[in-house]
Amino acid sequence: MDDCSRQEGNQVNRMGDIDNKDYEEELQDEILSGIEEETSAEAEKKKQTDKKENEYEDVCFICRRPESKTGKMFKLPSNISVCNDCMHKTMDTVSRFDYQGMLQNTDWTKGKGFPNISFVNLADLKGEGGIPNKQKLKKKKTKQQAEPALDIKKIPAPHKIKAQLDEYVVGQERAKKIISVAVYNHYKRVATGTMDEIEIEKSNILMIGPTGSGKTYLVKTLARLLDVPLAIADATSLTEAGYIGDDIESVVSKLLAAAENDVEKAERGIIFIDEIDKIAKKKNTTSRDVSGESVQQGMLKLLEGAEIEVPVGANSKNAMVPLTTVNTRNILFICGGAFPDLEEIIKQRLNKGTSIGYTAELKDKYDKEKNILSKVSVEDMKKFGMIPEFIGRLPIICTLEGLTQEMLIKILREPKNAILKQYQKLLELDEVKLEFDEGALEAIAKKALEKDTGARALRAIIEEFMLDIMYEIPKDDNIGRVTITKEYIENTGGPVIEIRSNTVELSKSLNASGDTGI
Repeated sequence: MDDCSRQEGNQVNRMGDIDNKDYEEELQDEILSGIEEETSAEAEKKKQTDKKENEYEDVCFICRRPESKTGKMFKLPSNISVCNDCMHKTMDTVSRFDYQGMLQNTDWTKGKGFPNISFVNLADLKGEGGIPNKQKLKKKKTKQQAEPALDIKKIPAPHKIKAQLDEYVVGQERAKKIISVAVYNHYKRVATGTMDEIEIEKSNILMIGPTGSGKTYLVKTLARLLDVPLAIADATSLTEAGYIGDDIESVVSKLLAAAENDVEKAERGIIFIDEIDKIAKKKNTTSRDVSGESVQQGMLKLLEGAEIEVPVGANSKNAMVPLTTVNTRNILFICGGAFPDLEEIIKQRLNKGTSIGYTAELKDKYDKEKNILSKVSVEDMKKFGMIPEFIGRLPIICTLEGLTQEMLIKILREPKNAILKQYQKLLELDEVKLEFDEGALEAIAKKALEKDTGARALRAIIEEFMLDIMYEIPKDDNIGRVTITKEYIENTGGPVIEIRSNTVELSKSLNASGDTGI
């Protein structure tokens, strides 16, 4: 019996040992699997990071030239790349000045070594190679990876482009029609390249219209609908090469940045140069016109289509900024400006035929003409100060009408992202409904016309009278509806506040302290 019980005890102990071993093995397997999962997650994360980094070309740390121009580079610690030319020049320079065998002496802590020379600490560069991605170009895709050229069947027809513009831009029917046709033809040209061996030339656009008439907004909407890179530049900051200010090529740099440094994508984009009237030729001046006529001359190659060297991630060329070549042949240039005093030049030309007699035209015939800009000619543009070569490269002239009171009312409520809809959405978040009566809209439009700054005046006016309302409404949860009245806009009354159970008209007008009487 003792032997049997002893054997049974030994068997139980062995089984316990087996169970413990199984448990330890399972625990070890779980730990190993957990480590493997963490390792695989880290590896996947590193792989994604490397993939993102691999999208960009390496840039030489010394000469700032990209890999596509220098060829294969030497890889140093901290992701620093040095091109073959710079590496050899550095070695030659150091070898030439090996004074008293300093190269052979590696113990620089004892006073010998390179005098007055400090070395770059590679650890300080934090693995970025000293050059951010915004100053690196994306690698050109191989033929297998390359995106297909624009499909001519996918380019929206002019009437479809205009219909989409109608949803966002009020009025300007002729301008929208001109731009729709011009853009359609341009991208057909880009998609086909040639047609029966006939090369189709580029047609850039010149937009002329008073301030606040929708020039910039029209272009922004167009680029969003076509899903192409858009760069908006200001002509006032441009100067001739070598002078303080932005280089002319900087407008292409902005397009390259908008295309995430993808040259192929940038070469199919749109560049809108605003305030183009500010580079008109200066009159009665003896000094060099570095920001006027010289800028127009510098832009000629850009507009026509040429291989342009542009700085990457900067507005001017310098030794510390990499350069790349962009072909502007398929870039659509749209120039816009208000051109003040152009109306007077047009009137002078139209009144040249004034004579004496019963059939003579009166000198003030065109004084009340609202859309006098639509009669503009190349001769008027030359007289304004634009050189003939520049105007010749902008063959499509598109004029925008000045906004009327009716158009301003439509702008307030009709577009998809109309300003009234924006404020209604803001108050909806407080569970309050905002309404405007017809008299209020007319009063707002009338005030905007007096400011003479176009559609931009609408937001300024609404911001002014909505301030007190948006400050006071969150105080009272019982308010369900606010109606803006004509009296409130004209400061002779207040808005109508509807409580969730009854309606109360505020007889007290808003005072300067912000008391709405709510």
